[in-house]
Amino acid sequence: MYIQKTHIADVFIIEPRIMSDERGYFFESFNKKDFATNICEIEFVQDNESKSRYGVVRGLHCQTGDFAQAKLVRVLEGRVLDVAVDFRHGSPTYGHHVAVELSAENKRQLFIPKGFLHGFSVLSEFCIFSYKCDNFYDKASEISVRYDDPSLGIDWMVPKKDILVSDKDRSAGEFQDVISYR
Repeated sequence: MYIQKTHIADVFIIEPRIMSDERGYFFESFNKKDFATNICEIEFVQDNESKSRYGVVRGLHCQTGDFAQAKLVRVLEGRVLDVAVDFRHGSPTYGHHVAVELSAENKRQLFIPKGFLHGFSVLSEFCIFSYKCDNFYDKASEISVRYDDPSLGIDWMVPKKDILVSDKDRSAGEFQDVISYR
């Protein structure tokens, strides 16, 4: 796999080495040894999958405390803009974000460490989104920040009139008002 550093420490774009021929293709989507050598030691314990239609924005979410999660995310069908916002208290890139297009075609993955808000917008007719987590979900440990908080300056690449969000995400707090990850 090819590991690309981003402008925020500990967030990586991962591109697999794809072997293809007339039959199709093959690639390793995760290799624990390579991951430990190039990124960090990690033990994933939960895999999640969602299906969403064009214009859906999911996020921004983060688990805190004993249930903080690192994630390895990718798209199985379709195309998204995936966003990770540094929410680590005292980080020099606190409030900055990485945005990367993930698609079934480019097969990129994004590694998001603990302490980051995460969200994505669907840019294709629909998408199937998959992510590995290194900790179990706990509703009481989840915090949310508004996807459209102007202080974050995220361009979700979907016209405002087409954006679909859950009631929970629409009523989330502003970045400056939510206690950061420690």
